[in-house]
Amino acid sequence: MLVEKSFKEARWVMAAHDPKEATRIAQGYGVPEIIGRLLSARQINFDDVESFLWPRLRDHFPDPFKLKDMDALAEFMAEAVIAGRPIGVFADFDVDGATSSAILKRFFRALGQEVPVYIPDRLKEGYGPSADAYKSLKEQGAEIVITVDCGITSFEPAAAAKEMGLDLIILDHHEAEDELPAATFIIDPKRKDDMSNYDELAACGVAFLTCVAINARLRDKGFYKEKPEPNLKAWMDLVALGTIADMVPQRGPNRVLVRSGLVQMNKRETAGIRALCEVCGVNGMPNPYHIGFGMGPRINAGSRVHKSDLGSKLLSTDDYEEAKNLAWTLNDCNEKRKTWQKEMCDEAIEKVKAFGMEEDQLIVVDGEGWHSGLSGLVAGRLKERFSRPACVITYAENEQGVLEGRGSGRSVEGVNIAATFIDARNEGLLVKGGGHAMAGGFTILPEKLEEFRAFAKEHVQNQLNGAPIVPEKTIDAVATVRGASIDFVKILQEQMTPFGSGNPEPVFALTKVRVGKADIMAEKHIRCFISDMEGGASIKAVAFGAVGSPLGDALLGANDTPLHLAGGFQINDWQGRQSVEFHIDDVAGL
Repeated sequence: MLVEKSFKEARWVMAAHDPKEATRIAQGYGVPEIIGRLLSARQINFDDVESFLWPRLRDHFPDPFKLKDMDALAEFMAEAVIAGRPIGVFADFDVDGATSSAILKRFFRALGQEVPVYIPDRLKEGYGPSADAYKSLKEQGAEIVITVDCGITSFEPAAAAKEMGLDLIILDHHEAEDELPAATFIIDPKRKDDMSNYDELAACGVAFLTCVAINARLRDKGFYKEKPEPNLKAWMDLVALGTIADMVPQRGPNRVLVRSGLVQMNKRETAGIRALCEVCGVNGMPNPYHIGFGMGPRINAGSRVHKSDLGSKLLSTDDYEEAKNLAWTLNDCNEKRKTWQKEMCDEAIEKVKAFGMEEDQLIVVDGEGWHSGLSGLVAGRLKERFSRPACVITYAENEQGVLEGRGSGRSVEGVNIAATFIDARNEGLLVKGGGHAMAGGFTILPEKLEEFRAFAKEHVQNQLNGAPIVPEKTIDAVATVRGASIDFVKILQEQMTPFGSGNPEPVFALTKVRVGKADIMAEKHIRCFISDMEGGASIKAVAFGAVGSPLGDALLGANDTPLHLAGGFQINDWQGRQSVEFHIDDVAGL
């Protein structure tokens, strides 16, 4: 089955896999044929299947000392702890930053030191460290400042920290350049000279491995002879939360960290995790869906609409009542965020259409009065809506009273948006710029906007070698409604999770299914019921955020007309009753 053009204007293609290898995996490891097919399509070698499907912590825990300079850093920090040198932490305001800072704060608290944490105000200070932030930590007594989830391209703040006499430690996972900031130590698996092969770690993973390394050196030095050693495994729930929320690939070391972390999360031992589960209505075992669509957005909402440090405080406290209050505050922030985001997204879509940007290789929109805390979310919606990289720019005066734009970009496969921003910065078109291949941010002066727009479009065009952007929807297998049993879905979830970049949730095509009883749910989602053409039982299907789109119109107007659907199966657990439902990603006519 092949769809040339869906209602999202995507071409559906079957995932390439080796049938012989799929059968070999299925027979060799005693798993269903569909699991063998999925593993083959994800290019998991036969010998790596065991570590992928059953990543046991004791067998596959990543060695922190493989990271460049970790040995020297661990020695330095162990001596600093023994000497009682005061430490401060600077962290980003997203979930990865919040979990990273909480891990570090909990670790040093267990060692006897309550460290100050500085989270920048997303709206006033923007992304990354500053000289003022380092000065603030120094004034709070810090001699050593650990910067986490940012800092790898922050040259001027690093130089300022050095002038202040601070020992600066950078723990990051963003793209590094050939030149590195003037820090005492830098741990980043994306350093050009790092050979660990841990470049898919989130910052919380880097922070956790750093704690493991420091802990090992302290143990070697007899630090724990007269005091209990901290149970680092208890904080793996924070590693799972940050790793999933940051959408880094769920492969290699991330897989063992997240699988073990989700088991730890299910214990609800961390006050903030317990409170988040309560607020999000997560009663059973937390999974990536709960984190990606429930916990993560609530933590991020704090910096978007209120205070940037709420998430870090939530995950650092041991007081459940405080955690519960913080979690409900974040829930309120998230409700505000949803309203503001819809308004901003509607305006951005209107601008794209008004200026004829639908077919541009790169969409760049800006707006007066737009909320800078929502630019990344809106850029992501534009990318999804128009199937091409998108940048959204908001404006505000910086601390010097100069008007500047703060932009966020989201990309598609084949376009490294961080490379575009870094090269534009090196050309003098941006004040700051960087990030990941699929997501990044930048700061720009308004007078440079048109020059940047032209440069960025050409840069993206060159990355694509002049080829047009034709979105593709990769289909893992063709399924039927009749065959979608609870047991089938449980096998997929139990053996293939956690899903994410590098291990996407399996996408199934349901061909020629009847779509009926479609209605609008919560103003923006579409709910319907689907069944095979041959009849039989129907199951519920949901298309999130589809109202007002061609896909949504097709579903609402189906009236039992057969359509092709692409999406994934989920188990809906409502009041103790389980049922299978289908989450629709795309729709095509016959």
